[in-house]
Amino acid sequence: MARLNVNPTRMEMTRLKQQLKTATRGHKLLKDKLDELMKQFLEIVRENKRLREEAEKALENAYKNFIIARAVMSESTLGEALMIPQQAVSVKVTGRNIMSVNVPVFDFQKESGRESTIYPYGFAFTSGELDSAMKSFSDAMEPLLRLAESEKTAQLLAQEIESTRRRVNALENVMIPNYQETIKYIAMKLEENERASTTRLMKVKDMIAKKAIEERRKQDAARFGA
Repeated sequence: MARLNVNPTRMEMTRLKQQLKTATRGHKLLKDKLDELMKQFLEIVRENKRLREEAEKALENAYKNFIIARAVMSESTLGEALMIPQQAVSVKVTGRNIMSVNVPVFDFQKESGRESTIYPYGFAFTSGELDSAMKSFSDAMEPLLRLAESEKTAQLLAQEIESTRRRVNALENVMIPNYQETIKYIAMKLEENERASTTRLMKVKDMIAKKAIEERRKQDAARFGA
């Protein structure tokens, strides 16, 4: 804790008390925000794990079938079959707000709604494993895009959590203790000044009383002497 360099006056103490009140209220709000951010972050991490497992499983099946297709088909036939894709995915990026953090939302759709358009070839000269690979790659598209959205959201929330935690720690361990220490110091100084003023006032009263007694004695002596 470090005391702030201020003048020990009642005005400064009033100002610091108001700042302490504001800092305490801000600390509570930031702490509540941090707790909610952590809750949202953990939910997204769990969803991230599910999407990753789903995408990895789809890609694993896709690559497994594709390797088999390459083994049973000639390279030229495979190249011709995959030369001109028949389906594309369009992605529109918007956003949503999570605890004042803007995170992306991917809205995607396939250009053609027909399931058969995922196969850019005829079925006469291709293997069934290639069909399975194309289907698995198509199935992996949605979890992959959702995974990208989830990971970016988790990254942005993690940055906001770290920033909020730093502000909470600064208030809790630096600003609030400094205000409290300074207010305590000013209160002690004001009490010392008040005691010193009281002591000086008592001394002045004693001096005035002594002087009044001396004057009375002189007057009595003069009167009785006459």
